[in-house]
Amino acid sequence: MTVLKTSMRNFFAHKGRMALSAVAVLLSVAFVCGTLVFTDTMNTTFDKLFAATSSDVTVSAKGASDSGETTSDNGKPPVIPASVLDEVKGADGVKSAEGTVFSTSVTVVDADKDSLSPTSGAPTIVGSWNGNDARTMEITSGAAPRGADQIMVDADTADKHDLKLGDEIGVISVVGTHTAKISGIADFTVTNPGAAIFYLDTKTAQRTLVGESGVYTNVNVTAAAGVSDDQLKKNVVAGLGGDYKVLTAQETAEANQDSVGDFMNVMKYAMLGFAGIAFLVGIFLIINTFSMLVAQRTREIGLMRAIGSSRKQVNRSVLVEALLLGVFGSVLGVGAGVGLAVGLMKLMGMAGMDLSTDDLTVAWTTPALGLLLGVVVTVLAAYLPARRAGKISPMAALRDAGTPADARAGWIRGGIGLVLTGAGGLALYLAGSADKATDGSMWLGLGVVLSLIGFVVVGPVLASGVVRVLGAILLRAFGPVGRMAERNALRNPRRTGATGAALMIGLALVACLSVVGSSMVASATEELDKTVGTDFIIQSDTGQVITPQAVEAVKNTPELERVTEYKWTKADFTTPDGRTSKDTAITAADPTYATDLRVETVAGKLADAYEPGAMSVHEDYAKDHGIKLGSKIDVAFKDGETGSLTVRAITSSEGVIDAGAMYTSIETLARYVPADRMPLDTLVFASAKDGQQDAAYKTLKESLHDYPQYTVRDQTDYKEALQDQIGQLLNMIYGLLALAIVVAILGVVNTLALSVVERTREIGLMRAIGLSRRQLRRMIRMESVVIALFGALLGLGLGMGWGATAQQLLALEGLKVLDIPWPTITGVFIGSAFVGLFAALVPAFRAGRMNVLNAIATE
Repeated sequence: MTVLKTSMRNFFAHKGRMALSAVAVLLSVAFVCGTLVFTDTMNTTFDKLFAATSSDVTVSAKGASDSGETTSDNGKPPVIPASVLDEVKGADGVKSAEGTVFSTSVTVVDADKDSLSPTSGAPTIVGSWNGNDARTMEITSGAAPRGADQIMVDADTADKHDLKLGDEIGVISVVGTHTAKISGIADFTVTNPGAAIFYLDTKTAQRTLVGESGVYTNVNVTAAAGVSDDQLKKNVVAGLGGDYKVLTAQETAEANQDSVGDFMNVMKYAMLGFAGIAFLVGIFLIINTFSMLVAQRTREIGLMRAIGSSRKQVNRSVLVEALLLGVFGSVLGVGAGVGLAVGLMKLMGMAGMDLSTDDLTVAWTTPALGLLLGVVVTVLAAYLPARRAGKISPMAALRDAGTPADARAGWIRGGIGLVLTGAGGLALYLAGSADKATDGSMWLGLGVVLSLIGFVVVGPVLASGVVRVLGAILLRAFGPVGRMAERNALRNPRRTGATGAALMIGLALVACLSVVGSSMVASATEELDKTVGTDFIIQSDTGQVITPQAVEAVKNTPELERVTEYKWTKADFTTPDGRTSKDTAITAADPTYATDLRVETVAGKLADAYEPGAMSVHEDYAKDHGIKLGSKIDVAFKDGETGSLTVRAITSSEGVIDAGAMYTSIETLARYVPADRMPLDTLVFASAKDGQQDAAYKTLKESLHDYPQYTVRDQTDYKEALQDQIGQLLNMIYGLLALAIVVAILGVVNTLALSVVERTREIGLMRAIGLSRRQLRRMIRMESVVIALFGALLGLGLGMGWGATAQQLLALEGLKVLDIPWPTITGVFIGSAFVGLFAALVPAFRAGRMNVLNAIATE
């Protein structure tokens, strides 16, 4: 009980000094809890949506996916004949059945040809209005569509695009463009995460989406009273046989959940990973805080030992303080995490993904995990300072606070750090010299971990040398004030090393990712310049196939010299060694593709692969299956027949563009796949006539004005798009790393604040002998800048080493250019100096306001 009272008295006596450590715990716990609440809420939203929109039993084509994806290679949804509806109605246990048609391979535009599709990546769905949708949608304005000239839109989409009754919109599918006027607006009775949904009547949907009547994509079946979904499914399957896909409501919902589950898990674990980094940085802050508090209370602890306190009691006293800090910070962090989740939901709403706070889900495991993590991490971080406190002897009561041993790091620690750093460097070397990326990635992970730990351990040793160099370069110009700032930073290398290490972790990751991202862009740019021989690339950024009408519009552009179509499908390959490769991708293109893409070959010529009955394979596949020029491969095309193709070229497996592709001609593909099942183009390449590139670029864009789902890019546009994509990804990662950097900044603030308290008497004496307030504040700011730059140097150097090694592994996949983004590295280094200045503002201000006589009288 005495230990608890002492701990609580000390905790509340130094609550100001504990505040920043508590904020670090709060932020880390908030990130974890916010991530869990946010992802749980998204799962709840999708679960409710899928459960509400699934009929008791759904019948669809055998080729349709379980999750309801409706797109096939030819841009049309897989369909079933209308006769299935009559057969289903006759099955036992069926209360009602209704045929529906819908597709996600569509683009919807307004009267100005502007796309009405969501910008969040959510699907655009056009379907027939049916009773199943009527259960989850309420018509709030107008009426359901009746006739070809009417269409209904969901209320969220209408609000986002200011649509109203009577507005004309167009539905663009592979069949063509269908225009209609808005007859009604329907609102969801459950949360719509952001999909844009449009309804036509059934006959119009059939003609618009499939191009024929008498077919459906689904038959929605409702069970009679007392009939379970499983029994109804058995009855329907008994009547239809095994020619169709039949799923219960639960199976459909689970399939839909699986389709979004992978994305949700990636996002969840990525965010938790960054929260873990913030926790790691927070550990340094907590260690520093308790180390300094223990040092400042050396005489106090010595007196406690002198009057009978045991080592265990002193140790427990410090750990109880850490426990109180962990509980306090974690409780606040759990509450802040819920607020963070709501903020993320609002942010996603601005990006187009609507999430309702009505679905806010806080599972009991979330606060439990947050509290457990916060408390355990805090107590573990405080263990070493607590152990050090327990070793203080009663004789310490007769000495001044602090011990001479704190002034320098131990040789043993330095030796261990150097060994770990050397082992990490060796692992990174082995990663960079690996022959396979999969083998090298394991060495890379080991090297990153060992080198990071090594730098953390050896940090105090490095601090002595690096701070002296920084001081000579930056601080000597400030005269005695600069020299005092340097000496203050050198006074306790262990403290300086730990403070710099906290900043080092975040900046190392920033530098590593910057090098990797910049190298990827530079490599892809070089590959484009080297291999792409066409002027323009036409494609859909949302992955839609290119309609024949759009291809025809491209071909009718007068300034073009040639147009190359590019299709993609799957087939089963039976190779000369007797093995069969299932669902292997094969690319079919016009013969001019050999000119549009200069692919390196190791045997034969790529142009020969486009001859009738010919194909190419890549080098690795050829080695694995004993394939040579002239070898025959039996290719069973998806939705087609089996043909025996002759290998006329073997391409290099390296490269960025079309790496590992197998090529054949569209003419060869057409021999074995019926015209109505031929895959549509995924890309179209176009080359302008000499001297007409600018005119062709302008005309192409005008020709595709009626097809806003497709983008025309020249090589410059393509490079910029690639750079923007990688830049957006890096910016998102930098934003997540910002939490760790904020915690590190708090560590610098806390270190300086506690250091000022520790040096109160010293500061009073310096003020008494003539040091001005301005000089005192400058001294503390300079000390902070040196500590921040020390952490930045370690972090940026370490991160560039990681990034360069990672690039060596990427080189095995074709990304061969190492590009160090020096402007970014330099900007981060300079920014670290400003971080140091910012972190010192409050401690320097408080130091400058000290009463000189009171400071001198401080024990």
